[in-house]
Amino acid sequence: SLLEQRGDGVYEDENIIKGLLQPVYFEFDRSAISASERPKLQAAMDYLNQNPQHRLLLEGHCDWRGTAEYNLGLGDRRAGSARQFLQTLGAAANRVETSSKGDLEAVENADETTMARDRRVELIILKR
Repeated sequence: SLLEQRGDGVYEDENIIKGLLQPVYFEFDRSAISASERPKLQAAMDYLNQNPQHRLLLEGHCDWRGTAEYNLGLGDRRAGSARQFLQTLGAAANRVETSSKGDLEAVENADETTMARDRRVELIILKR
């Protein structure tokens, strides 16, 4: 099963599994899903198909640049893009939720590599 193959960095409790599915990364100030990131959403769809009892939470994140309000909106648009993409792959609307953390977890005054990691949608598995 999938859980036996997992490496480090996976957090699981009775409600969620975090880190099993790879985050989707975004260009600066963009919410479009780039072609290189689409296989991660296909993997998430495969997971949903194999685990009909689970749902997904798509959590949008931004880097530290921009206002808190703007980044909450951008995080929301990023999560929404990922959700829309999953729905085009056949995900049922009631199995995919979205939320935005904006820049709440971003590293301030970060370098380019760190900022690139902060621009993401986390794919969190909801077990109930």
